[in-house]
Amino acid sequence: MSRIKATFAALAAQKRTALIPFVTAGDPTAVITVPLMHTLVKAGADVIELGVPFSDPMADGPVIQRASERALKNGVGLINVLAYVSQFRETNTITPVVLMGYANPIERMGLAIFAARAKAAGVDGVLVVDYPPEESVEVLKALDAVGIDSIYLLSPTSTAQRIKLVAQSARGYIYYVSLKGVTGAANIDTEAVSEMIKQIKAETSLPVGVGFGIRDGATAKLVAAFADAVVIGSRIIQELEASPPEAALVNVEKLVSDIRHAMDA
Repeated sequence: MSRIKATFAALAAQKRTALIPFVTAGDPTAVITVPLMHTLVKAGADVIELGVPFSDPMADGPVIQRASERALKNGVGLINVLAYVSQFRETNTITPVVLMGYANPIERMGLAIFAARAKAAGVDGVLVVDYPPEESVEVLKALDAVGIDSIYLLSPTSTAQRIKLVAQSARGYIYYVSLKGVTGAANIDTEAVSEMIKQIKAETSLPVGVGFGIRDGATAKLVAAFADAVVIGSRIIQELEASPPEAALVNVEKLVSDIRHAMDA
């Protein structure tokens, strides 16, 4: 059983919702990435989404765009990201790690090479924003071959046909984008999201996580009532931006821990 499947099965048995924080590898510094991953686990993360820096992150709002820019200035690319996962796995063999990013770095490395290196590093899932299911047959095949889950996005504009297609292609879990805007936007309509989650769950037995627009414990708790996972990213990046280097890990731990406690309350 994959780490992702085992994690969601254990949480379901406990009647708990997964907390999935997102951070960009290499931001705000290269050396903080692995300690930050361990801090997220300590604070209550069940799965970690690790962003691969990219120069044109089209689905991301200004907060995560800035994180990518800083990481690229720090010289961090896909090879470094895989090295961070390997370092994380030296002491954590349980928490699933999902790489989230864009097709270009993978295409440059080569799909087969990427799949093999990601597996060797200990990656559990891959979410590539610009690999829609219609164009990712080879990607799915390559990742399936090494036992890495392909994660796909759905959104408020997804049609019934698209939901069925993603349900057929997805592995691990499905990531539902709660807003029509980019990451970091506000004003999530939890009632509308809840209705869409019901439609998705009618087509799949996979867990469904909800992200975009979740910025605090109160919203996370509302979403946790009907979703299998809560994904939070921009708010964590903002905390890293606002914190002096010596306080960054402590401040992020408190933020994520508070959200975890709110979800479990």
